[in-house]
Amino acid sequence: MSELLCELLGERLMDRDQAEVECSPLGTDGRLVALYFGCSWSASCKEFTAALADFYSRFKQGENGDKLEVVFISSEEEYKPWQEFVGQMPWLVLPFQDMARKIKLWSKYKVTNVPSLIFIEGSTGRTISRNGHLIIRDDPLGSEFPWGSKSFGEVMAGSLIKNNGQVVDSTALDGSYIGVYFSAHWCPPCRSLTRVLVETYRKIKEMGHKFEIVFVSADRSEDSFKQYFNEMPWLAVPYTDEARRSRLNWNYGIQGIPTLLILDQEGKIITRQGRPAVLNDIDCKEFPWHPKPVLELTESNALQLNERPSLVLFVDSEEEELEPAKQLIQPIAEKIFSEHKAKDEDPPLLFFVAGEDDMTESLRDFTNLPESAPLLTILDMSQRAKYVKDVEEITPVIVEEFVKAFLKEKLKPEPI
Repeated sequence: MSELLCELLGERLMDRDQAEVECSPLGTDGRLVALYFGCSWSASCKEFTAALADFYSRFKQGENGDKLEVVFISSEEEYKPWQEFVGQMPWLVLPFQDMARKIKLWSKYKVTNVPSLIFIEGSTGRTISRNGHLIIRDDPLGSEFPWGSKSFGEVMAGSLIKNNGQVVDSTALDGSYIGVYFSAHWCPPCRSLTRVLVETYRKIKEMGHKFEIVFVSADRSEDSFKQYFNEMPWLAVPYTDEARRSRLNWNYGIQGIPTLLILDQEGKIITRQGRPAVLNDIDCKEFPWHPKPVLELTESNALQLNERPSLVLFVDSEEEELEPAKQLIQPIAEKIFSEHKAKDEDPPLLFFVAGEDDMTESLRDFTNLPESAPLLTILDMSQRAKYVKDVEEITPVIVEEFVKAFLKEKLKPEPI
C-alpha cells in the first residue's frame, strides 16, 4: 500500500534538480526502495555513491529497472554541501528541510555508520536487507533481485572445515541446532565470547543435544583466521569462500561482531541474541535460548539497550521484587512480541526489569533518572531520550497505556 510508504518518507520527494516527485508510485507491489543514509563529508560515502551510481545505471537498463528506486537520506546540517552532493545523484532524495523525518528514519533503521543502504519492500515497508552495500558488490548485475533472504540450507550449502583440516559437507548439520558465529580475531569482545562459547559448546554436547556452531570469519587475513580458528572445536566456512561468507552476512543482516545466531533444527532463527543468552546462562539450562518477552537487566544484556528503545522497570534490589515486576509488564510485552513475530519483524520495544546493583546505578546516573523505585521508564539511547512515569503504584494498565502512548509518539521526551 502506497500510504505506508508515504507515511514513512512523506508525500513528496525530490530529484537531484530539486523538482518534486510523488512518493506514492514507489509503494506499488513488486517494487523495492533502497534507503541510502550518508553525508557529503565522508570519503566512504563519496566512494560508495560512485559505486551505487554505477549499479543503479546498470540496473535501470535491465528487465527489472522500474522495480527499484533509491532514496537518499542525508545527515547534513548545512544546505550547500547537501545541494552539491545530491546534485551528483541520479536517484531521489528526502528534502533537506524535512529534518524531523530524517531524524525519525535514522532512528527507526538504527543507522550508526555511513554509508548505509537498506532495502525495503515498497508496498509493506518490510525490511528486505540491511546490508545493501554487500548486495550491490556481490550482485553487480542485479540478477538475484529482489534479494529476499534464503533458507539456511541454501545459503550455507557447500563444504565446511574443522581446524584439523577435515572437510565435511554442510548437510552434516541437518537435524541439529545451529549457532552461526560471526566473529574475528582482531575484535577483543569476540575473543572474550569465544572463550566462554568453547565451554558452552562442550557442555551442550555433553548434555546430549545435537548442536553445532559454524564460524563465519571477518578476519582481515587468512593467517589471522587460521590462528583464531585453531581455538575453536566447531566448524567454519572456509576463509577462501568469501562469496559465501558475504552472503551469510547480508542474508542475516549482520551489522557488527560478535554476533551469534541460534537456529532451530529446521534452520529457522530462534534468537539473534545468542551472545547475551550464552553469557547469562553459563550452565546452559535454558538452551536453545528461546527469546523471553521480559528480561532481567544484566551487564551482559545491557548492550541491547543501544539496539532499540527499551522499557525498563526499576525496582528494589530484593530478588523477590523482580518476579512481580516481570508480571506487571509481561502482558503488554507478550502482546507486542507476538504481533511483530507474526509479521516476521523485530518488536519496536524491548522490556527489562532492573534491581539495584552497580550496573543499574551507573545506568541511572548516565540517564539522570530519579532514585525512586518502582520507576517506569523508556530509554531510547540512539536518540539520547528518556520517558519517565514516576508514580507510587505501577499496574499492568499503567504500563500498557505508557507503552501505547510511546508507540503513538504521544509522549514528550526528556534529554539523556
